[in-house]
Amino acid sequence: MDKKTPRYLTTTLPYVNAEPHIGFGLEMVQADALARYWRLMGEEVFFTTGTDEHGQKIAQKADDAGQDRQEYVDHFAEQFSKLKTALNLSYDNFIRTTDESHKKAAQEIWKRCEAKGDIYKKKYKGLYCVGDEMYMKESELVDGKCPNHPNMELQEIEEENYFFKLSNYQEYLEEYLSQEGVVEPEWRRQEAINFVKGGLEDFSISREVSRMDWGIPVPDDDEQVMYVWFDALTNYISTLGWPEDAEGNFKKFWTDGEVMQVAGKDQIRFQSIMWQAMLKSADVKATDKVVYHGFINSGGQKMSKSLGNVIAPYELVEKYGTDATRYILLRHVHPFDDSDLTWEKMDEYYTANLVNGLGNLTARIMKMAETHLDEPIEKPEVAGFDSEYLEALDVHNLQGACDFVWKKVQELDEKIAETEPFRLVKTDKEAAVEIIKELVFNLYIIGRMLNPIMPDANVTIKEAVLANKKPENLFNRLES
Repeated sequence: MDKKTPRYLTTTLPYVNAEPHIGFGLEMVQADALARYWRLMGEEVFFTTGTDEHGQKIAQKADDAGQDRQEYVDHFAEQFSKLKTALNLSYDNFIRTTDESHKKAAQEIWKRCEAKGDIYKKKYKGLYCVGDEMYMKESELVDGKCPNHPNMELQEIEEENYFFKLSNYQEYLEEYLSQEGVVEPEWRRQEAINFVKGGLEDFSISREVSRMDWGIPVPDDDEQVMYVWFDALTNYISTLGWPEDAEGNFKKFWTDGEVMQVAGKDQIRFQSIMWQAMLKSADVKATDKVVYHGFINSGGQKMSKSLGNVIAPYELVEKYGTDATRYILLRHVHPFDDSDLTWEKMDEYYTANLVNGLGNLTARIMKMAETHLDEPIEKPEVAGFDSEYLEALDVHNLQGACDFVWKKVQELDEKIAETEPFRLVKTDKEAAVEIIKELVFNLYIIGRMLNPIMPDANVTIKEAVLANKKPENLFNRLES
């Protein structure tokens, strides 16, 4: 790809009916690391996230709490917005689906799909999952339950709704998904293809106001509000100012740029099928790529409040700090498949690889430099990065990039053990100084490679090298 092509990157929008969970923390940090990497490589990037704030679940939660709906979503949107500081995120825009500009965009895409003949109204009766806020087909159920929400009873609902003619896009979606790279990893693309080949059914895109009134009004029908998914998916283009500013950021980053979305593996149906059909219907360019990550389990079990094994991103930051939290999520969570985290494992990762690993290495090298070098080394002129590191990031393998960095950490530890410059300086200072300079140079390179992964460590190491001074401990030991 031409490096001058602008990059657009978005996460999904978390549903604000609860506090942020670690799965969304993972998604945010993955996206942020890629955005930072692209910027480091000279790319122009628009990185966006936000919150999904309409729908039945939110209305019920607010009503049960005796709160005004807008006040309720304002509170939780703030909890997600605070992740920017907690996780040191570099996104360019934070969109809320209750923003007036987003509401207008959702109504515009509705009008365009309707003008195309892809929206119609009919009476419908079916099983409805409140958790997913959508109707379920019998073939999709597992033991009579929604596979994503097995603890929720399905509701049998009959009402008159508007429907989107997804069936019109069977051939188009098969063609779209036949392109390698539009879905990563590859096995998720096969899942999407199999879903489409299984036959597409039109899906409901509205709800009766009498049953659910917390949503964006359907154009020219006061008795219906938009289905939350139809509304929320539009954020990916409304965040760029579409449709009002169609010649500004939207043209630059969506129409003319490379569009990439990051999402959880349960989102394939929504992001790579429904959304792509909506875009086609509205005559908007398709997403170039959606990268799906797995789930984070704990102790071999899915995280749930009832099991008491839920881990929140704020808890990680409080215990380990921001950079360490990013490290844990990027190196010890598989970029595409399910992973398992426990507090015991994370304590081990933190102590072994950060306190005793990167932190100790930095302290040892910079203490030797401060003691034995008369001045800082010349600022290294680094032409580029090792191909193994670049190749991992270019295929969105953040874990692989981290593994490469820590391989370099280990190599420097081994270099110190082999050469013992702290001893050699007593008998051959000139040779010891050259070894120390080489160690400092390579530490600087490690710091540069940490830019997308651990931005604060990147800055601390760079400043320490250029000042020829041992920094404060990068990572404090855990209190026992």
